[in-house]
Amino acid sequence: MGTNYSLLFYLRKPKNYVKGPVPVYMRITVDGIPKEISTGRSCDPSRWKAKANRASGTKEESRTLNSHLDALVRKMENSHTLLIKDGVAVTAEQLKMHFLGKGIKQHFLMEIFLDHNTKMEALLGKGFKSNTLKGYNTSVLHLNSYLLKYYRDTDIDIQKIDHAFITDYEFFLRSEKGCSPVSVAKYMKHLRKIVNLCLAHRWITENPFVLYKNTAKAKEKEFLTQDELDRVMQKKFSIPRLAHVRDIFVFCCYTGLSYADVKKLRISDIARGTHGRLWILTSREKTETTSNIPLLPQALEILRRYADYPPCVAKGLALPVLSNQKMNSYLKEIADLCGITKKLTFHIARHTFATTVTLSNDVPIETVSKMLGHTNIKTTQHYAKLLDTKVSNDMDRLQRKIAAPGQIGNFTAENNRSLLSLPVRLPSLKTGNTEPVLWEEVYG
Repeated sequence: MGTNYSLLFYLRKPKNYVKGPVPVYMRITVDGIPKEISTGRSCDPSRWKAKANRASGTKEESRTLNSHLDALVRKMENSHTLLIKDGVAVTAEQLKMHFLGKGIKQHFLMEIFLDHNTKMEALLGKGFKSNTLKGYNTSVLHLNSYLLKYYRDTDIDIQKIDHAFITDYEFFLRSEKGCSPVSVAKYMKHLRKIVNLCLAHRWITENPFVLYKNTAKAKEKEFLTQDELDRVMQKKFSIPRLAHVRDIFVFCCYTGLSYADVKKLRISDIARGTHGRLWILTSREKTETTSNIPLLPQALEILRRYADYPPCVAKGLALPVLSNQKMNSYLKEIADLCGITKKLTFHIARHTFATTVTLSNDVPIETVSKMLGHTNIKTTQHYAKLLDTKVSNDMDRLQRKIAAPGQIGNFTAENNRSLLSLPVRLPSLKTGNTEPVLWEEVYG
């Protein structure tokens, strides 16, 4: 934000002007944003010098007008000096209001942020979730720490928020708070929302985020392979709590439900649907979008296992789900006992459903997206990774379709014996170096 300003006096001719004196106006410009004030004087256009911003001639009328304009310049200089001395961000609006002797309300970042969170809290259950509010409250704590460290204050005038403030805050989150790139992106998104709110209210006129770009990329999410999933399913547990957690985890591997969705799943959410199959008919806790999932035999078996389980019957719930913290803690024990080296968390079940259970078994990604309750297929792509085995199988099917027996593409092997006998160099998967291979070896 700049602190300099420019001043211009000019004549403003009214509509249908014919002749006679014209009002003289003063234009203040800061960072390209102008504000205008009437000088309360007028001048005949024939006596006005636009380049000098003054009236021409030595007559008393011209000298009086020019003297008045000089006084306005000095008064504006005084207003500008006082604003800087008081630490107020210099804007055209601030200069104008101070010049006119009118107070202008200052707006502070943390004050606005806290007001936003208070309103969000009042709307919990009416469009906002408690976890969303929790994230914004964490943002407030991070911003407080940042302001104390870099500005030695607990709040800041939003007029002072510039590109340097934004980039320094991002650096603070990464270095001081040790936030992951994805978490940093979330907290920067929260701050951007508050800045956009200030822009909408016209409390600020420039967007400090205009040149900011976050380059964080989502981490590749882990999932269980079919072999790992089979090991978890077949493992015999003598400890009931581990058996319960394993069953609920496997259930989600075959339904794609998140922790929040399986925790609230009720027996009444299961009904008979198309072709007499049992379906889970529910809506996602996170987005409130519909998520209808046909039950596979593995999931159905687990539901039947807990059909008469007293804690479930008493509350009408489908499964006895513990707290997320305990579930993740027990899953680490399960991973160790099953010989799985991956960091096993409950959310891996959702990725396993999307990747191992559905996509790798030729379920279209559009169908997977519908079952996961996503509104955008791009979101599903974060869950459903293309496996190398699937790519290989798809290319095998393509090769069988486009090449008839005895042909390679559009050329017969009979006419291309010379081509097949030529050595080519392909990279070795073991060494990484290129090794000579015959075409006939490539095509088998």
